[in-house]
Amino acid sequence: MVEHGDIRVVHRGGSKINFREPVITSDSKFLLCASGECVKVFSTSTEECIHDLRGHTDLVTGVLVKPTNHLQVYSCSADGTVRLWDFIDGILIKTYVIGYPIYSIYASANHDGVIFIVTPTLGDKRSELFQLVAVHLPQCGDQLVEARELSAVLTDVSSKPEAVAFGRGGEFIASAKGLQLECYFFKKQKSFKFYLKEDNKKGGKNTFTCVACHPKDDCIATGHEDGKIRLWRNFNHKKEYTYSTLHWHHSAVGSLRFTPEGTNLLSGGVESVLVQWRYNQESQRDFLPRLGAAITHIAVSPDGALFCTSHADNKITIIQSCVKVSAVIQGLVKGESVRSDLMVDPRSKALVLNGKPGHLQFYSLQRDKLLFNLDIVQQEYIHESGLQQFEVVKAAFDVSGNWLATVEERKQKAAELELNLKLWAFDEQTQSFVLNTTISAPHEARITAMCFCHAADSRTTMLVSTSKDGQFKAWQLAAPAQTDDEGPSWSCDFVGAYHSLAPECCCFSADGSLLAVSFQEVVTVWSPDSWELLTTLSQPPGAIRDLCFGRLTCSKYLLGTTANNQLCCWNLLTCSLEWSTSMDVSLLLSDPVSENMAAFCCQAGCTDLFVFKPSEPRPLFSHKAVCSGKVTHAVFAPREEMLESCEESSQWLNQSQLYFLTPYMDLMTFTTKAEEERLMASSKQLMIDDGVAMTPFYLLLGKHRQQQQLEGNGDSAERTHLPQASVAIKELLQTPAHVLPSTSYLCSMFIQSLLISVTDNREEKQDAEEEMESEKEEEDSEGEMDSIPLKLEQVSPSPTAEHAAPPLTKAEVRELKRVKKLDHSWLSGLLDC
Repeated sequence: MVEHGDIRVVHRGGSKINFREPVITSDSKFLLCASGECVKVFSTSTEECIHDLRGHTDLVTGVLVKPTNHLQVYSCSADGTVRLWDFIDGILIKTYVIGYPIYSIYASANHDGVIFIVTPTLGDKRSELFQLVAVHLPQCGDQLVEARELSAVLTDVSSKPEAVAFGRGGEFIASAKGLQLECYFFKKQKSFKFYLKEDNKKGGKNTFTCVACHPKDDCIATGHEDGKIRLWRNFNHKKEYTYSTLHWHHSAVGSLRFTPEGTNLLSGGVESVLVQWRYNQESQRDFLPRLGAAITHIAVSPDGALFCTSHADNKITIIQSCVKVSAVIQGLVKGESVRSDLMVDPRSKALVLNGKPGHLQFYSLQRDKLLFNLDIVQQEYIHESGLQQFEVVKAAFDVSGNWLATVEERKQKAAELELNLKLWAFDEQTQSFVLNTTISAPHEARITAMCFCHAADSRTTMLVSTSKDGQFKAWQLAAPAQTDDEGPSWSCDFVGAYHSLAPECCCFSADGSLLAVSFQEVVTVWSPDSWELLTTLSQPPGAIRDLCFGRLTCSKYLLGTTANNQLCCWNLLTCSLEWSTSMDVSLLLSDPVSENMAAFCCQAGCTDLFVFKPSEPRPLFSHKAVCSGKVTHAVFAPREEMLESCEESSQWLNQSQLYFLTPYMDLMTFTTKAEEERLMASSKQLMIDDGVAMTPFYLLLGKHRQQQQLEGNGDSAERTHLPQASVAIKELLQTPAHVLPSTSYLCSMFIQSLLISVTDNREEKQDAEEEMESEKEEEDSEGEMDSIPLKLEQVSPSPTAEHAAPPLTKAEVRELKRVKKLDHSWLSGLLDC
């Protein structure tokens, strides 16, 4: 058995970009956000990810622009370090080692050389008590610095960054936790605490959810679970404080933020509406609705020109002053549960899975970016808890990517299950999928499995679905019955059953000649051409959970997993059990371009991976504890370029890459050390131009400009030179304004200096005509002189001839040409004599 060796399990895209509040730079050109173990830098105009700031070894928990240098940012992580970056060049400047897990970071211009972090009180990740600590950053030239000078500011705070805020430029700090609001004044070194009752008279919950401080006035805004916003004033006196209440949100307030000048207060929540309140005129409100998902964070650019909202569907929306949405940065949508399998679109090579409610998302693994969402349900989603709505539960592609099949269902409490089977055709013009056929109630019970016939040379396209109603159905694409019809549609071609047992899974062979359907403990093998039951496989006992045919040289094998923790392999040539082994396989899948198969096995609360060939008893690769919990979604993604790995442990990664989803919705993959080094080398970005973001379009345009410059350098000698600036223009630009003559005089002088003399043009034209005539006459005379032999002695050059002769005037050149035309034949006669 080959152990994992240098193969590592790493995050590969799909990390959360809504985990913490994003940051907009001072020039509003870039947006920075925490994403897994790195910080992503996006362009606010093109939505493209410019580069990643990598260096942390654990989850990044906060990003903050350095108050004294707007070109540098701090990032904090659960690895116990704070790192200072130059985000323009993507360079790590300094690493401060704190030694404790950090959950959020704050800074103020009034506290130079000091940052504030939230750490566990006991220094342990499992602690539920957190404290706000001031860290004095050492001023030294080393890149790795230990920051050990810590001082506690508040001893009981929330770990959520939105529950702590600085006020009046750093004069005080406000912290909200539970039903308590605490304000700490740095000059007085004194804190005041204010408490609310758990429930108010109307039954609303007063628990604090977020806090924001006015940048200039003594005012604190707090959000609460019942949707109310309270504006606190006079809080520097414990007994004389007052607050006013604003109420628009029907549920908990997710985030609050004042604009830089303090003229407006922004709020957001589950309604996916950004609300803008006028400060001191709270009755006047502006709304930006239908942002798509619940708002979790709000950020504002330093100049107030851009607003930014993070959403629960892993999305960041960039807004121009609460007027319109200018850009949307969409990450991999992390739903509560992925009902469909992980799939790879054969056309775009994108990862396809459940996205926002009622949609399938197409996610680029190479660019780590959402390509588009396909609306399957085509109904407006209502954000209300407890309301049963249609969900996409199954999806499958055919081998060419021309067809997509989806299953959506809705289960009402007092009604029957509603099912829809939809077939989508790929449209070449729109480059997307268009609904072709909708089949209402394709089965009488829930659909358990669905697959296309994967034979590339098959004449007809076929889809098979299995259901709890005890039947499996074959759906076939039929040509239009009449020429007036729009196009082909799908219809049921065959209905199969076996002894009234409920089918669980189905699978086509690689060539499409066999169909395997499991009925509890029995595996049935059918011929799709005649729908004849060829054979049954029923050993060992146990309900079949997964079925998978071998490929290429292993196409004669059929593998299955049972509820009794058995992995079985049948030989279809002998119709007998080839081998079986005892293991709790939670997921079994095959590589579409090789003989390799992967089995995820759950053991002792963790998942192990085994990669093997059905024809060999020894696994090719094994990896213990790839993640905690049970893996139920994975896919092999074929590579665009094959790797050339010679090591036995990593050869299975040469043609395909294996991706899987953890129970915590993290997208993981397997990579080798050599591949990581290659990716790191290719990901190094050049310096970003001050005016333009480094996007793919910019790179293409820059290459085009370089080609133009090279072409321009080649024919620069052929270009006519523009007239040089005259003395009048230079005097006009260099003379002080108070001694210049009147504008009317300057205007006429300026215009005359730009004009080109007509006489010069005429003289040049006349000279050119004379030159052409003389050249023509010269050619004629040379043709005549070729017939007369000339015997002239060679004259040795004089020493002075080595020096360059002075240039001739035009008149001298014309005279020389005239002399050259004379007949010198008489001279040859004299020489002969």
